Amino acid sequence: MATRSAEGLSLARIFQPGVIILVCAVSLAVFGISVLFSASAHSGADPYYFIRRQFIWLGVAVVVGVSVSLLDLEALKRFMWPVFMVSIAGLVLVLIPGIGVEVNGARRWIDLGFMRLQVSEFAKLGLVFTLACYLGTNHRVIPKFWEGFVLPSLCIGLFAGLIFLEPDYGTAALCGAVGFTMLFLAGVRLIYLAPACALALIAFAYAVFTNPVRRGRILSFMDIEGNRGEGAYQLWQAILAFGAGGTQGVGLGNGRQQMAFLPEAHTDFIYAVIGEELGFYVASGVLLLFMVLFIAGLLHLRRAPNMYQYLLVAGGLLLLSTQALINMGVVTGCLPTKGLSLPFISYGGSNLVAMFIIVGILINTSLTWSKPPVFNRRRNLKEIAG
Repeated sequence: MATRSAEGLSLARIFQPGVIILVCAVSLAVFGISVLFSASAHSGADPYYFIRRQFIWLGVAVVVGVSVSLLDLEALKRFMWPVFMVSIAGLVLVLIPGIGVEVNGARRWIDLGFMRLQVSEFAKLGLVFTLACYLGTNHRVIPKFWEGFVLPSLCIGLFAGLIFLEPDYGTAALCGAVGFTMLFLAGVRLIYLAPACALALIAFAYAVFTNPVRRGRILSFMDIEGNRGEGAYQLWQAILAFGAGGTQGVGLGNGRQQMAFLPEAHTDFIYAVIGEELGFYVASGVLLLFMVLFIAGLLHLRRAPNMYQYLLVAGGLLLLSTQALINMGVVTGCLPTKGLSLPFISYGGSNLVAMFIIVGILINTSLTWSKPPVFNRRRNLKEIAG
């Protein structure tokens, strides 16, 4: 009887959400290094340039993630305003010529000499942290119009607006979607949220269709084959990659798309390289890992001790999962082209560190949420409404 109890306890520990999340994240990161080497082998004179830098960034990301997993999240609430101000300052600085680095018409990076920092990757974490702190600390004012809806909405609009000006429409939309979802989860009234979301969607659609480049992407997406030589070239090559890979793939390193046929094969479109070289089954396995990570995080939320930590974990989980979903949707031709990288797998240090910060938060809470939950969202919202 004691043996069965010990076995059950060990299995319970193995299948804890934190362990599952960690295994999924590490598996995706290690797998990403292998695929990145193939995807970037023909991208320059030095075939090891990207893989070497990604190894360094992975080491930094792991150290940062472990550090975050050991922090006292409750004590961090006192840094809400410094995080907010640093995030906004970074987003403003990146727009200033001479400070922000412009690449392909977008000003998204700050050159620190030894590295380029993509400010929006950390700013979106700043947004989640700011909203979680404000709504978690002031949950009694959530039903109110000004304090509970207008102020946090202005915060979302400020972050998304500055990112939009870079321009980075994809990340701006991601921030808006995650931010308003957090307001909904916190209990902000739908009578306020629904019209605001509708207006935001209309404004975003207007901005897209009045921008010739973005409008061209939408029109090309509506007829991919007809525009395969122009606006939909990248997307058409990605679809060809999946077709060539079939179920088994052509073999790691044997793909055609890595040979400059597919632009940005090692960043935004690395999922197409996976589909071509490793096939449908492995590409589906990557999707499955993201799904397992999301579901484990979702189940983990039931043990949240308070509104602040509940929203912090929910916001981070939404950022990670939504970005992965959008990237895979774009590469497979289900969504119009957006410049969002695939978490843990695409080349890019800033995004890798940001994703491991989220994983660090999830691991942190899996270690500290060991007691029965004292926070129940439905009961909490009823108390607020009452």
